[in-house]
Amino acid sequence: MISRPPPRIFVLANQKGGVGKTTTAINLGTALAAVGEDVLVIDLDPQGNASTGLGVDRKSREVSTYDVLIGESSLADAIVATAVPRLSIAPSTLDLLGVELEIANDKDRAFRLKRAFAELAASEQHEGERRYSYILIDCPPSLNLLTINALASSDAVVVPLQCEFFALEGLSQLLSTVDQVKQTLNQKLSIHGVVLTMYDPRNNLAAQVAADVRRFMGEKVYDTMIPRNVRVSEAPSHGKPVLLYDLKCSGSQAYLKLASEVIQREKRLRAA
Repeated sequence: MISRPPPRIFVLANQKGGVGKTTTAINLGTALAAVGEDVLVIDLDPQGNASTGLGVDRKSREVSTYDVLIGESSLADAIVATAVPRLSIAPSTLDLLGVELEIANDKDRAFRLKRAFAELAASEQHEGERRYSYILIDCPPSLNLLTINALASSDAVVVPLQCEFFALEGLSQLLSTVDQVKQTLNQKLSIHGVVLTMYDPRNNLAAQVAADVRRFMGEKVYDTMIPRNVRVSEAPSHGKPVLLYDLKCSGSQAYLKLASEVIQREKRLRAA
């Protein structure tokens, strides 16, 4: 018996690098799992930092998202458990760097990940139970075929945005991309929310950027802001999300608040 609705699929995207995108994928996923949700992280970045940050050693990535996208393996075969209960990941490898060339001439090149999700849902239907309530896709910091696959297969976009001078410029570019994908590949795609990252309340510029983003995006900006926190930066080198590395630090507490806010926003959307 299918016991829960289909998973909500979020892509974490920003065409600018270094904004906390992978960090947010790892730690939002962990925080959602910590409050009782079953979460799958899809690592679509060839650098594989989400996989490393969740403790998946490169040598143990026998099946990766590359194998899934080229059609050699199912998504179910790529999924591995992490040290976090309720949190799994489909890891990536550097092979993803070549996937664009390999599938560039295929008519379904933008829908490979969407097909993989459909096959996973069909296998769960056969088994009679859905495993995940949230799927988070970590993308490379560029607009390439990997990012297009993520956007074409998702319900909504979560935008990590660093509180710095060029934040709004990058946000405008991403909004334009989302609008194009919505018109051509995925009519249901929307912006779920913007999460302000690396926020330092002592920095006047950070406060000004936060105010500007809230004025530009309104209620789409989450109330929770992720502070600049050394424990968050240290955690990946230990192969752990920050909630396992230091639960009491300000970064961990912020991600728990963000997870709660995401869930509450989902409840409001379903009720509307």
